[in-house]
Amino acid sequence: MRSLAVRSTTGAAALLLAATLLSACDARSANPLADEESTGSSSSPSSSASSEAPQAAAGSIRSNVKRGATDVTVDTLLRIAAVHGRLSTVTVTGSDEAGSVVGAISGDGGLWTTEQRLEPSTTYAVSATVRGEDGELVTRRSRFSTQALTLDQQTYPSVTPLAGQTVGVGMPVIVSFDVPVTDRASFEKHMKVTTTPKQQGSWYWLSDNLAHWRPKNYWKAGTKVDVDVDVNSVPAGNGIYGQEDRHVSFEIGDAHVYKVDMNTHQMRVFSNGKLLRSLPITTGEQPKFTTRSGVKVIIEKFDAKRMNSETVGIDPNGPDGYDIDNVQWAMRVTYSGEFIHAAPWSVGSQGYANVSHGCTGMSTANADWLYHMTNIGDVVEYVGTDREIEPGNGYSDWNLSWADYQQGSALK
Repeated sequence: MRSLAVRSTTGAAALLLAATLLSACDARSANPLADEESTGSSSSPSSSASSEAPQAAAGSIRSNVKRGATDVTVDTLLRIAAVHGRLSTVTVTGSDEAGSVVGAISGDGGLWTTEQRLEPSTTYAVSATVRGEDGELVTRRSRFSTQALTLDQQTYPSVTPLAGQTVGVGMPVIVSFDVPVTDRASFEKHMKVTTTPKQQGSWYWLSDNLAHWRPKNYWKAGTKVDVDVDVNSVPAGNGIYGQEDRHVSFEIGDAHVYKVDMNTHQMRVFSNGKLLRSLPITTGEQPKFTTRSGVKVIIEKFDAKRMNSETVGIDPNGPDGYDIDNVQWAMRVTYSGEFIHAAPWSVGSQGYANVSHGCTGMSTANADWLYHMTNIGDVVEYVGTDREIEPGNGYSDWNLSWADYQQGSALK
């Protein structure tokens, strides 16, 4: 069942919309609820009434969705206005599992509004009661139905990190969509990241299926982050709509930054600005297996992993091939196959020479210690080679300047 975001709108904007609704056309043509079943009563002209004392008007109702309408688009925001009176109650209930549409009546009683969009293939029942200028209550009822949408016409947002997760100071917020979003600006307006303490940040679209958000600088340790992807029924372009809202909260852990110098063959491990250890390492043998320079981020962790050179395009049966089972304390830093891991077979070269196929190897004891203090999202800064990390090869967001990163927003 799709989740629904609920917000209320009142005040001057609501009054302005009410005025627009009421002046758009005459009462009969603009009132799709006027012919619905009603309860209560309203005053009728009296034969003895004086022509100099006109009677107070009975209440009526207008809506921006016509009575009995079909194929109403799911991004419609329902509006119900009172005519010659004040709204007392409004209920809008969807069929099946759609639930109720929650809205608010403006302070003057003139307009009911909602910021909650509609569900596809749903029949909505509307009941609105207005107290007319004559003092009588009148209830109007109506129904309408929304457009049908297939799964191919809806895009589902997946959010990383997961709810409740603690991650490192380099972790971007990642939202991936299973169907492309071509109207990026429409979606980005409904994608909010709130941080405590407050930190400036920006969205960056890597593709129509993938958007990242990062702060201007590494996260502050201990930050609480709330992600609100409020895209349910929002147009995504090309007849596609958001399938569901997503709301995720997570926290930033200690500031772990690991500095790798591939010329000195050392990794310096910092936590909250304090140097904890310097670890002897080996990285990629040059020029064939040069490890990339740049800012990398821990993507995933494995206490043991099989490593086969075939996965990186090297014949495991060739002279440079390998197929090693049970590689311990492995932490991925690029999608292309660079890891930090235990490499007991190269201990003699660690601290002295680069002999790996591109990974960062260290002793089993050091890898064990580092693995157990590391969070997904911790930062590893590599220097010492002229091979730079490619955009999108892992969580490479920090290799762009802040100005360039902001240019990746659809709302720049």
